[in-house]
Amino acid sequence: MHQLNDEIRDSEIRLIGSTGEQLGIMSAAQALSIADEQGLDLVKISPQANPPVCKLMDYGKFRFEQSKREKEARKNQHVVEIKEVRMSPGIDVGDFNTKLKNAQKFLTEGNRVKVSVRFRGREMAHTEIGRDLLLRFAEQVSEIAAMDKDPKMEGRSMSIFLSPKAGK
Repeated sequence: MHQLNDEIRDSEIRLIGSTGEQLGIMSAAQALSIADEQGLDLVKISPQANPPVCKLMDYGKFRFEQSKREKEARKNQHVVEIKEVRMSPGIDVGDFNTKLKNAQKFLTEGNRVKVSVRFRGREMAHTEIGRDLLLRFAEQVSEIAAMDKDPKMEGRSMSIFLSPKAGK
């Protein structure tokens, strides 16, 4: 937080006017009287400088502008979510293409996608079918996404993570 008006206790400070012009080095008391004359606040901007730098400004307005800028920045940032696409080893071509389209949509929105294949019953004996399926899936979306890790078994399911490629 910035130090204001009477909180500034330095013997001498460098003063900058409200429009950005240098007003020189003076005592804090002198600077405070100038600030009072102009109806502005004296705000310490750079406390580590030698001597410390203070500026004449309307502090309330400054804080309002700052919070407005922060809000704008928060509004523009995108939170990356992890979307999941689930399949079974015996998936048919039509279903596979539908899952592929969904994953492509998620990736173009800038989200990561977890593609998983769930094995049930005797399908566990043929995990290579699932691995081939996942690798084929990753190959189909390779122009817009990169595979983070090789297919990995977790209990009864095998999964891969796809991240959108930069610049898309």
